[in-house]
Amino acid sequence: MSWMMRFVLAMYVVSGGVLWLAGTLCSQEAPNAATQASSQQLPGEESPADPPTTVFPHSETSRLWVSGQMNFIEQWHPSFHSPYQGPLSLTPQGEHALSRVFTLFTGVELTGYAEALFQLESAGGKGIGNGFGLAGFTNLDVVHNPSLGSKPYVGRTMLHFAIPLSHDRTLAQRNPLSVFRELPARRLEIRLGKFQLVDFFDLNSAGSDSHLQFLNLTVDNNGAYDYAADTRGYTVGAMLDFEDHNWGIRFAEALMPRQANFIDLEWNLSRARSENIEFELRNGLLPHRNGVVRLMSYINHANMGDYRVAIQQFESGETAVPDVTNHPFRTTTKYGFGGNLEQSLSGWLTAFGRFGWNEGRQESFAYTEVNQAVTFGIAANGKKWRRGLDRAGAAFSSNALSGDHRLYLALGGKGFLLGDGHLNYGRENIFEMFYTIHVWRGVYGAFDLQHINNPGYNRDRGPVLVPAVRLHLDL
Repeated sequence: MSWMMRFVLAMYVVSGGVLWLAGTLCSQEAPNAATQASSQQLPGEESPADPPTTVFPHSETSRLWVSGQMNFIEQWHPSFHSPYQGPLSLTPQGEHALSRVFTLFTGVELTGYAEALFQLESAGGKGIGNGFGLAGFTNLDVVHNPSLGSKPYVGRTMLHFAIPLSHDRTLAQRNPLSVFRELPARRLEIRLGKFQLVDFFDLNSAGSDSHLQFLNLTVDNNGAYDYAADTRGYTVGAMLDFEDHNWGIRFAEALMPRQANFIDLEWNLSRARSENIEFELRNGLLPHRNGVVRLMSYINHANMGDYRVAIQQFESGETAVPDVTNHPFRTTTKYGFGGNLEQSLSGWLTAFGRFGWNEGRQESFAYTEVNQAVTFGIAANGKKWRRGLDRAGAAFSSNALSGDHRLYLALGGKGFLLGDGHLNYGRENIFEMFYTIHVWRGVYGAFDLQHINNPGYNRDRGPVLVPAVRLHLDL
């Protein structure tokens, strides 16, 4: 092991020890919180014994909602084996990078069944390799276009309606995506405006929150779900969501970007659009334990290139290298499927998994360059060791490309994230582990470690070790 690798591992251990000590000294949780927790509780759920989870108190009765978040992530990696690199390769020399995201959430309950939400956001800093070179990138907060800068922009902006279909009510946990205090148990929800599709699709209580849980793109989301979004992850659309006691089904029509990983959306629906549908069954596979199964599908229509056509153009001498963007405007179709499972194993431990597949001939366009994804892992809250708001987890993610996509990259083609100039193909395999410490009220610290084999699907490069520390504030 090189001295640099030893240094990075030592820093990781020291950072973890410092954060653990800070949490032990500052967090004042009830000593019997673990014994009071229900065996049905999933990670991230709070019990009445939990201390405040925001820096400032928030009213549970006011029609208005104002809150904020701040998220800082410092990642680094030592130098790794790389006999060659291309224009979009992960930098093989040792480096570090700091990203930050600030968000202001506001909302107002217009009536008992209508609300308006508005958010401002600023995303700054950068990721290792400027956000390129990995399909399963190590930091979900990174915007893969550094030229956008950190100027504040409008994030989620939507109207939300709930149409009651039953008389019985259920208590609702207020949050930045809904400030309703209660909802009909059976209802139809309508959302119109600007949002992220993964705010509502492919959610998982054990692995969807990059601010308190895992950091990797293909652990927090289904890597093969090329969901409609601009560079910052947002789209404009309409969503219908039918919810019953133990199941739900949702459908969304959303705008696609004008070109791959582009900030501007295409407003002409005859040129580009995305249909998304998901069925959710809230029923555990184990008796007397909570669980959820989700099945999802999507169809994207956009000005996407064709990897096979780009390869043919290169082989016939029309282009110097394969170029999937070398085509006149045309609307092509890409579709995919996904499965999502979470299963409570005890009051403090949950297993989760995802599987995804998409048609791999049309170009990867919005999320990342993955045509098949498999993820599984475990997540825990700290109730077992009397630190109820701590979180921990470990996960394995394996990503793959279609035959057309891998040949395109092997011949020197570039995607919007990948391009080593050559490719000795292998599945991109990622292992991630984290521990998040509740320090005080809405202050959380975390340390994270990721190990990546075949970065960018290239057996000739890597492996890469990426430690990280994170500071998160819920205001």
